[in-house]
Amino acid sequence: MSNEKNSMNAGRHRRQSGHMGGPMGGVIEKPKDFKGSMKKLAAYMSKYKIGLLFVVIFAIASTIFNIVGPKILGNATTEIFNGLVKKINGTGGINFDAIGKTLMILLGLYIISMVFSLIQGFIMTHISQKVTYQFRKDISEKINRMPMNYFETRTHGEVLSRVTNDVDTLSQNLNQSISQTISSITMIIGVLYMMITISGTMTLVAILTLPLSMGLIGTIIKKSQKYFKEQQEYLGHVNGQVEEVYGGHNIVKVFNGEKQVVAEFEKANEKLYHSAWKSQFLSGMMQPIMAFVGNIGYVAVSILGGYLTIKNSIEVGDIQSFIQYVRSFNQPIAQIAQISSQLQQTAAASERVFEFLDEEEEVQYAKNPVKTDNIRSKVEFKHVKFGYNPEKIIINDFSAAVNPGQKIAIVGPTGAGKTTMVKLLMRFYDVNSGEILIDGHNIKDFNRGELRQMFGMVLQDTWLFNGTIMDNIRYGKEDATDEEVIAAAKAAHAHHFISTLPDGYQMILNEEASNVSQGQKQLLTIARAILANPKILILDEATSSVDTRTEVRIQKAMDNLMQGRTSFVIAHRLSTIKDADLILVMKDGDIIEQGNHEELLLQKGFYASLYNSQFEESA
Repeated sequence: MSNEKNSMNAGRHRRQSGHMGGPMGGVIEKPKDFKGSMKKLAAYMSKYKIGLLFVVIFAIASTIFNIVGPKILGNATTEIFNGLVKKINGTGGINFDAIGKTLMILLGLYIISMVFSLIQGFIMTHISQKVTYQFRKDISEKINRMPMNYFETRTHGEVLSRVTNDVDTLSQNLNQSISQTISSITMIIGVLYMMITISGTMTLVAILTLPLSMGLIGTIIKKSQKYFKEQQEYLGHVNGQVEEVYGGHNIVKVFNGEKQVVAEFEKANEKLYHSAWKSQFLSGMMQPIMAFVGNIGYVAVSILGGYLTIKNSIEVGDIQSFIQYVRSFNQPIAQIAQISSQLQQTAAASERVFEFLDEEEEVQYAKNPVKTDNIRSKVEFKHVKFGYNPEKIIINDFSAAVNPGQKIAIVGPTGAGKTTMVKLLMRFYDVNSGEILIDGHNIKDFNRGELRQMFGMVLQDTWLFNGTIMDNIRYGKEDATDEEVIAAAKAAHAHHFISTLPDGYQMILNEEASNVSQGQKQLLTIARAILANPKILILDEATSSVDTRTEVRIQKAMDNLMQGRTSFVIAHRLSTIKDADLILVMKDGDIIEQGNHEELLLQKGFYASLYNSQFEESA
């Protein structure tokens, strides 16, 4: 249990020292290369250029029809005002027919604008979701091509953040920012033109308020940037800690670590709270500031408009139209300020996604691949040298020859390199020097997928997924019939306990398969390996989680399975590998002894010491 607790602490330190999480809930991260990221994103979206062209056309058209509206409404106001003046003077009255026609035209324009807006919104939503789908598909496929080293040097949260937070950010921002940018730019140009046609002097007064509002907004954005960055960092810490503690809550309870966990959470949550409220408060100030500056503009325009009306320079309705245009002019400027933040967010998210997609991949296919059809599974290690870090070699000079059908046991103390040799054999990692041969062919000359199809693997750490027991066993051979699955379960001595479960083979295992015991999980993974019918079998402490009686039965099933197959068995309980054809004794990355059980005992060396110590401990 202490190892589990240490592992949790190590995971916590990795999370706190590394970056976790992506842009989420308004978090803004400044990209390292804004232009490069946006160019890549544009290239990625180029297949939808026709759809994007229609989005541009409909967004511009919708905005133009909205821009014309206030001018027409102003004409209606002028008509009412002039009619009232005529009525007061006794020279006429209000022309309701003309006003009615004007309002109908206005209604028609707004309906057309709404239809165009709905069409461009529909197209843009479709495009953004297709891009999101493609990103997730590419990331999912990329994960299967990534080297094992990538995942062993990063936290789960960091990798999952690319698929969830970053892609979601792209989806939301693409949908909003593109159409809003087009509409805002069109609105600014169109409204400015309409304002100038009404009164150049009033337009100048309205524009003079812009430097004030832009200066204030720029200052706020600059101040809030660091708080948004802190919010993102601490959001990652909090999410990572919650995920970690939820996954290991049993360990927390066993070691009475609740107070420590709560204290650490409160510390991270407190920092998240302070950075979040500061960033959100500063961000929320933009709208009131824009409204305040806008109101100053309205007052100035109203006073000047009244003066110009008295001088008969403009009509009364033009003042109304102009005030509406001033409001419409300020709104897209505020939107552009907001969009600039969204674009920063989009660029940062796309940068992180493209960084992942550009990561170095495993070489999947050899130039002239060796066919696996007639492989007899003779395995040879020749002077293998390897280190996860090239500066720290853990396998110094490993050599061994294994004939087809032999059962090879690899034993040694923890950290001797036993599991590492299995990882090298399956090409999860490539050797630094030396070579590993199967039937005389270097494993680098096989396609990775075909090479791994030759192996069946049962690990100490079981892996089962959310699905039926039948599907979990069938994972070893996707086209297996139900009868074949049941036969494999019987061979693994799993059929009896499966039959006693609710729904039997159709019982759904939850995400962590915690609704069956650890020993039962091990039996299911053994059944999966039996069903796969591999040429080479790897058993890494495969029976460590089952009771002694079940272990004996499984051992018999395994003996039947291993007949005619080259088998590698990693074991700590040396009594289980006495019948191995060859036992390789490893220590500090080297084979220090090899032979069968009797030969090694007669040598009275390290193996004999290990074997006898187990019985001394049990005695």
